[in-house]
Amino acid sequence: MSAEKNLSIAMLWFEAFNAHNLEKLLSLYDDEAAHFSPKLKIRHPETMGLVTGKEALREWWKDAFDRLPSLHYKVTSLTSNADRVFMEYVRSVENEDTMLVAEVLEIKDSRIIASRVYHG
Repeated sequence: MSAEKNLSIAMLWFEAFNAHNLEKLLSLYDDEAAHFSPKLKIRHPETMGLVTGKEALREWWKDAFDRLPSLHYKVTSLTSNADRVFMEYVRSVENEDTMLVAEVLEIKDSRIIASRVYHG
């Protein structure tokens, strides 16, 4: 994969996420993709912050989209190479403080195979 192709996948990711288009978002992921998030660890401690597979991702994001209809990410920086994209963005939700977030998407054969979220 090229760095440019991975950047285009990241832009599709933001487009799908901000539209709360679950199917379009999931289409970017490998069937066995892993996702780690501190928010996941807080809401579902039994996961220790990690879920694997599209069904687990579907449940996680469907819950987030249902609970937080105003959830939106604004890209501030994207850096990519042939294997991954490092994304920085601002998370905003109505009636919550904004949050600076960093996320890494690991990409293989045009599919996200892993994602890791970092924030304070």
